[in-house]
Amino acid sequence: MHPSIQPQRAIRELPDELISQIAAGEVVERPASVVRELVDNALDAGSTHITVRLLSGGVRLISVEDNGVGIPADELPIALKRHATSKIANLDELESVGTMGFRGEALAAIHSVSELSLLSRTAQQDHAMRLDGRSGELQAAARAQGTTVEVKELFYSTPARRKFLKTDATELAHCVEAVRRHALSRPQVGFEIWHDGKLVEQWRSQTGNESLDRRLSDVLGADFLQNSVAVAFTQGNLQVYGRAGIPDAARARADHQFLYVNGRFVRDKVLTHAARSAYEDVLHGHRQPVYALYLDMDPTRVDVNVHPTKIELRFRDSREVHQAVRRAVESALAIPRANSAVVHDSVSDSNQAATAWKAPAWQQAPMALQGESIQDLGQLWQKSSNLSLPTTADISELHNFSQGVTNATAKTEVNNAATDLDTSESWPLGRALAQLQGIYILAENKQGLVLVDMHAAHERIVYEQLKLQLDAHQLSSQPLLIPATFPATEQEIATTQSNEQVLLDLGIEVSLLTAKTLAVRAVPTTLSKGDPVALARSVLAELQQHDASTVLQRAQNELLATMACHGAVRANRKLTVEEMNALLRQMEVTPRSDQCNHGRPTWRQITLRELDALFMRGR
Repeated sequence: MHPSIQPQRAIRELPDELISQIAAGEVVERPASVVRELVDNALDAGSTHITVRLLSGGVRLISVEDNGVGIPADELPIALKRHATSKIANLDELESVGTMGFRGEALAAIHSVSELSLLSRTAQQDHAMRLDGRSGELQAAARAQGTTVEVKELFYSTPARRKFLKTDATELAHCVEAVRRHALSRPQVGFEIWHDGKLVEQWRSQTGNESLDRRLSDVLGADFLQNSVAVAFTQGNLQVYGRAGIPDAARARADHQFLYVNGRFVRDKVLTHAARSAYEDVLHGHRQPVYALYLDMDPTRVDVNVHPTKIELRFRDSREVHQAVRRAVESALAIPRANSAVVHDSVSDSNQAATAWKAPAWQQAPMALQGESIQDLGQLWQKSSNLSLPTTADISELHNFSQGVTNATAKTEVNNAATDLDTSESWPLGRALAQLQGIYILAENKQGLVLVDMHAAHERIVYEQLKLQLDAHQLSSQPLLIPATFPATEQEIATTQSNEQVLLDLGIEVSLLTAKTLAVRAVPTTLSKGDPVALARSVLAELQQHDASTVLQRAQNELLATMACHGAVRANRKLTVEEMNALLRQMEVTPRSDQCNHGRPTWRQITLRELDALFMRGR
């Protein structure tokens, strides 16, 4: 059925109230949107303590109190007008905005769909002034320096919007989440949330060098701090810091992923993709990592004026930001956690997990993988992008490559060191005791018992060695005898033309053949046996979406992981004590050795306290 034809109407300007209500549709989605905007203003005012009071999930009342600089009495009526702000004054300030708010439309939008009042006092005023938003009446009031914004009966003027709200408990949860996001970025600010007269959440202000870690522990729980590693990376004027959760702490949902740019909580596909890429070969299945990452960069290199909610943004150089975030998280996760296996009765030092273990004076000889070193890596790739298993010849060569362990000198040193318990205590994974069912290695360290999945551990070691060999070779491309052509979309053609050099750096050459056809003329040598069209399309799709591509590296790593899996020591293989110790020593210095190539854990620590509890010792 066709809609009824509306009669012709004259073009005219909309009333100011209707304009504000239309704007409110973008800015004010639910009570949590109001809380976010008001807390933004409170932070911009230099507040050190913010109190949020709610009734009925924020529908009946939202009150935000701060101790900031306040608003002068003569500016209170102006604050409720559309596009009125003190944050920016010209285009230059807009392009380098450093405040949370700047658009000057939040208060006007909120005022148009609620009963709003402002109560504020500056340091120069003898008393506070209160402005009634509906009547415009301005009268004296009592309060300390700062501002209180009261929003009553949200959406009273637009009852249709009110019907879309959820239960009070749901809306309260969204409001708490909005404040939580601010609290994670401002540890020096204290926050309180009250609902129906009851204290719901309270986060006290933190100071000192470890203020951020303490705030993360308060907001996300002590488990987050214990199960994460510190991130610290600097590239030019770009700084990435925070904490990244270990793979074991991954969740089924992506509800513990917090990204901040210059103190502003954001949702950005480039940053999310970069963080996820850093976890590619350490996460099991479809688990979601947890992290709280902070980016400090030049405000002129990022555009925050993308959406009224200010959660979305655009980077001048997305590729630079993507690489920085990925490298920051990868380097933090690469450090073996065996060095931080010491278990304290209290909460351990938050920086311990990110501190690399320093090798003792005695250094175990590396686990020698007998056979000749693979010089021509291209010979290992018989199947590429389809990830089928290597040929029998490749597997046999790789098995020969991974058989055996140390030479006679290393064996003598291990035997001598194994008899010295004091020396073995300096080894994070301890000294080997026995082998269980041909699958697990039992080791003793200062904390108790260590269980190691020998196949998973050796798989990671071989995998990292193969990656090092690959990295040592310059990425080369192999021209195709007959170029592979495919019909391309306009987006694919545009991405190809704008990323020509990037594609060449990745070892793939794609050129325009006709107006609607692309030709793949060269692919990386290591992936020459795969489907060039599928490879090119995957790379172009990722470049289009994230301005960076990890398709080639992902395909290569998956193939290396397959080879490592078949080249690692198999179950039911009897190992000597010397071989087991050599494997433990290599685990302590191999990057990402806490997980196998498929994301499964390689070792577990069972403390003496846990063992005593099993046998009820001391009871």
